[in-house]
Amino acid sequence: MPIAVYGSYGFALLLIPTAAADYLEYERFQLMDSLQPVIDSGKVKVFSVDSINNESWMNHGMEPHHKMIRHKQWNDYIYNEVVPFIRNNTSWETPIITCGASFGALHCSNLFFKRPDLINGCIAMSGVYELTEYTNGYFDEDVYFNSPMHYMPNLSDHSILEQIRQSSHIHIISGSGAYEDPESARRFGGVLYGKGLWYELDIWSQEWTHDWPTWRAMLPHYITTKF
Repeated sequence: MPIAVYGSYGFALLLIPTAAADYLEYERFQLMDSLQPVIDSGKVKVFSVDSINNESWMNHGMEPHHKMIRHKQWNDYIYNEVVPFIRNNTSWETPIITCGASFGALHCSNLFFKRPDLINGCIAMSGVYELTEYTNGYFDEDVYFNSPMHYMPNLSDHSILEQIRQSSHIHIISGSGAYEDPESARRFGGVLYGKGLWYELDIWSQEWTHDWPTWRAMLPHYITTKF
């Protein structure tokens, strides 16, 4: 699967597409233009990957169990192929921060919370954190373990929790305008608080809707001010 790379230096930002999009989505919607100053300054090196949501939860002709299989295969692709690719194109000490908007927010947070030994934090924009929002009623053990709102309250593995606590970059962000769901962000923040995890919950005001102008403003702001 193709990966788009932008920049030469800085921490590694792994961009996960929204919904049914591909690895060039963030470029098409000018988010890469808004990131150009921090890329040019060497603050961040960006890696943008494909989703396979069209082959999983957004494929309405596919059996739910097979959708879950594809979801897990995509996770394994990120962990086993994309992370080593990033390491080989940066260094083995370079932090990797996942980032996504909308459905990409669920994916980016799930990737981090499942494997904080490989990934160092997440910037989740305008997301919901229950995979059941996308499964049309289907629920099994694998859905549970890929739905942060389901598995995080019950996470008790001390080593994983301590690895998560090492991150100073858990950013849960939402607008309050049309089609945003700030209550999902607040609920998920409450789960993280209950586990004693550091996180930043940031709810933007009503003029920030579930759309690209919001994300083009949010992401450069966070990279400029928090990294």
